[in-house]
Amino acid sequence: MKRDDIKISDYDYDLPEARIAKFPLAQRDRSKLLLYRAGHPEAHCFHDLDQYLPEGSLLVFNNTKVIRARLVFYKESGARIEIFCLEPAEPADYERAFAVEHSCTWHCIVGNLKKWKEGALTIRFEEEGQPYTLTAERLTQEGKELLIRFRWDAPKSFGQLLETLGRIPIPPYLRRESEEVDNTRYQTVYSKFEGSVAAPTAGLHFTPEILERLRQAGHPMEEVTLHVGAGTFLPVKSDRVTEHAMHTEHFEIHADTLRNLIRYAGRVTAVGTTSVRTLESLTALGYRTLQHGDPDADRPVGQWEIYDLPDTLSGVETLEALATWMAQNGRSTLKTATRIMIMPGYRFRVVNALITNFHQPKSTLLLLVSALIGESWREVYRFALEHDFRFLSYGDSSLLIPDK
Repeated sequence: MKRDDIKISDYDYDLPEARIAKFPLAQRDRSKLLLYRAGHPEAHCFHDLDQYLPEGSLLVFNNTKVIRARLVFYKESGARIEIFCLEPAEPADYERAFAVEHSCTWHCIVGNLKKWKEGALTIRFEEEGQPYTLTAERLTQEGKELLIRFRWDAPKSFGQLLETLGRIPIPPYLRRESEEVDNTRYQTVYSKFEGSVAAPTAGLHFTPEILERLRQAGHPMEEVTLHVGAGTFLPVKSDRVTEHAMHTEHFEIHADTLRNLIRYAGRVTAVGTTSVRTLESLTALGYRTLQHGDPDADRPVGQWEIYDLPDTLSGVETLEALATWMAQNGRSTLKTATRIMIMPGYRFRVVNALITNFHQPKSTLLLLVSALIGESWREVYRFALEHDFRFLSYGDSSLLIPDK
């Protein structure tokens, strides 16, 4: 099937509201696990994941950390204005943006914008008896996004300020306010680097005990960092999938991880769709390197760029080209961004199996699942609905092993 012929209406299913998990389970690893292999779905418990992974497979996790990206302001009239911080503008680098003091600028989405015509918004707060203020000033608007300058007088970095005043941005489809439980449970136990406004939810099921058991069972582990943007929740509005514009997400990978991916080629299990997008984006960077001698990391991987690779080119060849370039240029890490869209017809070159939750109807994530296991996604989701699996971010998990 040609890309232009793929319609999002063909990737729809009936998801009752009652099947959406509004809260996490009491124990992370007690969620259900749908195992799909050899063309058949089976119901198991996530706690027993080590029994079902392909032998000797390399697990790749996304170690991004969700920030408390929602700031709530109130005007003197009582109107509530919510500012959702999406991506830093000045400083543009996440690490510097969280470390900066006194002032910074972010790309944001504003809730109840019609009530904020002009002037600055203010939050007043106290710490150890000392009064402080945080102000937000509108600069420019492009589409639904606004550029907003924050200023504050507290002796804190912006990252510390968000920890004090911000709220965890749980998904809008949960249709509730964030609660104390979300501060820990909408975060993976291995999260390290702040920058996401949505959790890599496939990782929410893992506990330190499960990770140790997987190591003992002979499953090496690697980590990448992809900061998940709010675009992950954007619906595909046009029926023709190729008319949907993918969002940009920043990621980072270490040279040692690249070498391990090469070593375990054919045995790579991605934990979550964000890990998949990162790993498959590497092939485009490797192909750039083979063509031009440089991955051009300052340019995000384009939405359709991964489809331009020759059929004869293997994932290992692209990863080796990238690893060689990093070694020759003394790069221990590579930072770049991606806009790739993985859909049916795509040939996976790095990822061999996937651990993931159950995704929304008519979503780009469901397209990715279909790209991996084909039309069997329908049987998998029908099985999940018939066997009382919980859906979406706080829902149950699946291990998808496509037929070779």
